[in-house]
Amino acid sequence: MATKTLKVHPADNIVIALSRLEKGEKIAWNGREATLMEPIPAKHKFAQEEIPDGAPVIMYGVEVGRAVQSIAKGARITTENTRHSASGYEAKAGGREWAPPDVSRFRNRTFMGYHRADGRAGTMNYWLVAPLVFCENRNIAIIRSSMLEQLGYTFEKDYAADIHKLVRLYRSGAGREELLAENIIRKPSDMKAFQIFPNIDGIKFLTHEGGCGGTRQDSETLCRLLAGYITHPNVAGATILSLGCQNAQFKLLENAIAEFAPGFSKPLIVMEQQQSRSERAFIAETVKQTFVGLMDANEAKRSPAPLSHLALGLECGGSDGFSGISANPALGYASDLLVALGGTAILSEFPELNGVEQELAGRCVNDSLARKFSHLMETYSKRAKQAGSGFEMNPSPGNIRDGLITDAMKSAGAAKKGGTSPVVDVLDYTEQAVKPGLNLLCTPGNDVESTTGLAGSGATLIAFTTGLGTPTGNPIAPTVKISSNTALAERMPDIIDFNAGTIIDGKDTIESKGEELLELFIQVASGEKMPRAVSLGQDDFIPWKRGVSL
Repeated sequence: MATKTLKVHPADNIVIALSRLEKGEKIAWNGREATLMEPIPAKHKFAQEEIPDGAPVIMYGVEVGRAVQSIAKGARITTENTRHSASGYEAKAGGREWAPPDVSRFRNRTFMGYHRADGRAGTMNYWLVAPLVFCENRNIAIIRSSMLEQLGYTFEKDYAADIHKLVRLYRSGAGREELLAENIIRKPSDMKAFQIFPNIDGIKFLTHEGGCGGTRQDSETLCRLLAGYITHPNVAGATILSLGCQNAQFKLLENAIAEFAPGFSKPLIVMEQQQSRSERAFIAETVKQTFVGLMDANEAKRSPAPLSHLALGLECGGSDGFSGISANPALGYASDLLVALGGTAILSEFPELNGVEQELAGRCVNDSLARKFSHLMETYSKRAKQAGSGFEMNPSPGNIRDGLITDAMKSAGAAKKGGTSPVVDVLDYTEQAVKPGLNLLCTPGNDVESTTGLAGSGATLIAFTTGLGTPTGNPIAPTVKISSNTALAERMPDIIDFNAGTIIDGKDTIESKGEELLELFIQVASGEKMPRAVSLGQDDFIPWKRGVSL
């Protein structure tokens, strides 16, 4: 008989329903029993004992809320009876010893990567086209439509609905019912067969709404973010479009490139529209210059690289009540495996670390890093409060509906993506991950702002756990989508790459799924498997303006 409930930590006073439980059911565990006062939906929690008004609600062994009224034994934990609350913490490293997992299975493994002049290895070979200012977005769109289809990179056409079918039926006099009944889904084809440059995995076109207006700091941050993308090991070269008069001057970008990659030698094409004789001439010259750059980039070939060259971004979005007990811990185990092999893991989304600061500060390798982490968290929290918000407002309606009712509860589960390894560095937004091991990166909880930052700081792969489903991807870092539950994996197979829900089903362990995940990451890094977000052309890019974003 499948287990119906789970108590995560011995100190917890709430229990998770792994499947729907009915009112009046008697739930027994560890010699104790509770009669349910009401139905408990799957993924939600109930009190294992009476929790008095004002008493802490404990899950994962930490405070995740406070009762705002007395909660009866067997009653459901809800937003009506529980409010966000988190324990205080000291900005002090704990000096803990870490027992790394057994990595003998992966010790001599490699992936087929693209070796760069700076000694790093990429998982993809992309050419980047990006604007320094939003004024160039239209030109980016024109160049994109001019180049992608003719060079064989148009995923949108491959997956688009066949509008021509509807037009033909409409012109023949078809009515509403006939039009709605028509199947217009195109079948995917092998786009690789049409690519002019077979060793280039794609041309990635970025657009954004920054570069001028706003604050000067926003423009400088944008240039640093773009520099992180240009110097990224997954990028072979780049074309940058500038208007000329904007705040985000090329010199800012140039300085950031020099900081991130001393001795930078990739091809970099910079086009300034205010120096051109016409828009048509500007676009034509940009296309020619980019085409010639692609010829050079096409010379790169995959060759074996040690797993220590992998940099794994750890992300979650559309989380549910199972995320913290299946997908996130499995990813955390994969992260620990990679770190033990000399690789890099990057944990982001600081609003979703609220409540577990003490654990992460304690895992820092020195007090200086613990203090930096504390400073970034406190500064972020103060900005949110000044704007009339706060970390407690982070959970989305979808999170709450599926069992994550406080930010601390969400955070305690989200932090599981970072495994158990020591924190070797703490990074502010756009700072580069240069130390092997677990890095903490200050980003918002917003999925795309966070994944944009992960790639900008050097993640060569992004692992993205989800309980509700999301199509989010990244232009340059292949994004692997991991489901927390089997129902989601079966309902959205065109979006989900890996099902960690078998842990909930009782078929697998966290450790076995973590090892499976690392095997999948190796295949993706080698170009042997394409994540769904990549095949769908889901190239989401939203720079963070350092304002309040939860």
